[in-house]
Amino acid sequence: MGLTSTVLAIDAGNSKTDVAVVGADGEVLATARGGGFRPPAVGVPAAVDALATPVARVFADAGVASVSHVSACLANADLPVEEERLASALHARAWGASVEVRNDTFAILRAGVAEPRGVAVVCGAGINCVGMRPDGRTARFPALGRISGDWGGGWGLAEEALWHAARAEDGRGEPTALARTLPAHFGLPTMYALIEALHLERIAPARRHELAPVLFATAADGDRVAGALVTRLAEEVTAMVMVALTRLDLLTEPTPVLLGGSVLTAGHRQLDDAVRALLAARAPRADVRVVTARPVLGAALLGLDRLGAGAEAGERARGYWETAVPRPVPDPGRPPT
Repeated sequence: MGLTSTVLAIDAGNSKTDVAVVGADGEVLATARGGGFRPPAVGVPAAVDALATPVARVFADAGVASVSHVSACLANADLPVEEERLASALHARAWGASVEVRNDTFAILRAGVAEPRGVAVVCGAGINCVGMRPDGRTARFPALGRISGDWGGGWGLAEEALWHAARAEDGRGEPTALARTLPAHFGLPTMYALIEALHLERIAPARRHELAPVLFATAADGDRVAGALVTRLAEEVTAMVMVALTRLDLLTEPTPVLLGGSVLTAGHRQLDDAVRALLAARAPRADVRVVTARPVLGAALLGLDRLGAGAEAGERARGYWETAVPRPVPDPGRPPT
């Protein structure tokens, strides 16, 4: 297939990378998967080196040596200067005649809409929000954690839950069942035992993310402190959406609002209901939906947009990847399905 008619789509997250070669007609010619993409930990050259293996595999399977355009949605591309640095590194590989790098949240957004228009919030280990319009205007946040004003994400929720549980057990804080449910998750009897195990790393630090689902389960059982944290996350999601909609002049227009990431797609009913209710009150024209499509689809669609491919090509690519249509956030008045 000719150089001018193919896209290399890359969705690179902290834990895994998906790549694909897609024709301008939307046909998916080959796909491959690689490991995580972590420039902050290993540096940009080593991170891009890690992409080379799945890219070489997908090029061989597709029978191409290069493509017309590389559409890369990358974790840790949080600032424009980081996107530019990563784009230069990818361009140096000569994988495509042109390269566009975006934060990976844009892949979630584009995967969930028929045209490049809407707002997406991703809440997994961390939290981020982006918005876009077909005219190229975007809205985004630095999403660097507390230094950029962020709150939430699975890691942040786990930290908050531990803080409240520790203070509940020693008497400094309000009583909460989290003081029992968090240590019980690891088979420990008390928060003191859990604190000691975490501090001495008898429990690996990375396992703290397991506590976010425990928080949601505790909230679902009626615990006030846990419930307040879930409500605060819903408020944070809503605040990000409202800012993005306002920046893009979309607040008064019917606009897709896409929710992605492990926390927002897990079906936590209290969180889903709170987000829906808050947005119904503050942005009544928002069409709130959960994205279940693979993010690499979004990277492919952004690449097809760049090629000027039509809607039919986009739907063909979508048909390859989608295992489920993005679904509405459950209506609070309906029983869970």
